[in-house]
Amino acid sequence: MCGIVGLFLKNKSLEPQLGSMLSQMLISLSDRGPDSAGIAIYGAPSRNEAKITIQSAKPERDFRGLEAELAKAIGTPVTIAVKSTHAVVRTTPAKIDEAREAIQTLRPDIRIMGAGDVVEIYKEVGLPEAVVDRFDVRGMTGTHGIGHTRMATESAVTTMGAHPFSTGADQCLVHNGSLSNHNNVRRELIREGMTFETENDTEVAAAYLSSQMAHGKNLGEALEGTLSDLDGFFTFVVGTKNGFGVVRDPIACKPAVMAETDQYVAFGSEYRALTKLPGIDNARVWEPEPATVYFWEH
Repeated sequence: MCGIVGLFLKNKSLEPQLGSMLSQMLISLSDRGPDSAGIAIYGAPSRNEAKITIQSAKPERDFRGLEAELAKAIGTPVTIAVKSTHAVVRTTPAKIDEAREAIQTLRPDIRIMGAGDVVEIYKEVGLPEAVVDRFDVRGMTGTHGIGHTRMATESAVTTMGAHPFSTGADQCLVHNGSLSNHNNVRRELIREGMTFETENDTEVAAAYLSSQMAHGKNLGEALEGTLSDLDGFFTFVVGTKNGFGVVRDPIACKPAVMAETDQYVAFGSEYRALTKLPGIDNARVWEPEPATVYFWEH
């Protein structure tokens, strides 16, 4: 079944509340997905810093000493902030790809959740409230974010199977539905050079969008492509460095509702996810149309 949420802030004064607002939205949909949950937060950009969110099943072992070892391996200062089973690695943008490779060499059991200039991704097995509390998401600030609570139907309940899925810099996706042609699309993307961590169909959708944008399409154009190239039932909510997008398949059997004010654009699988947002009583509220792309950019 799954529950998905998204929040794109227009009003900068709300940015300190992004984590709190998004957390409340996701927790309200807990019964739609009791298996695992995750949130991506897009923070303020820094010209001299990029970051990688990493995860380990044995954080005390894998994170110990990693900061010094990684800095030595890439020849550039590194900082690592640990949050439970996750950690955020910060270094210069020029060294981000080298740092990713070095992490995989130094700590083969670590998994990379996402990377880029602004995004941080936290996901784990458990209910949304437990995941939110574990990573102190309520205290996070930012410009926009997306979240997911999962009810697994076709793959195992694992951290790596949880959403969001990130397959490009500052790109991630959450999904409610099921794709029928994901194996064929995965094979095509592998031929293009994409790599996959799981057998999850949502990772294929994320990689498809990353591939489209790598070929020069913007987020809206990439989302348009899903309507012809991906088969199945789906609602996608997508985040990029500057943008936020939504698309539903032509049948649109998965529930979805959106709200827009002069302060924000919000998405929820159900209206109850939106009820505590400021000014919701005066918002324009609508059900996104089938086979229609909606996207906003800062």
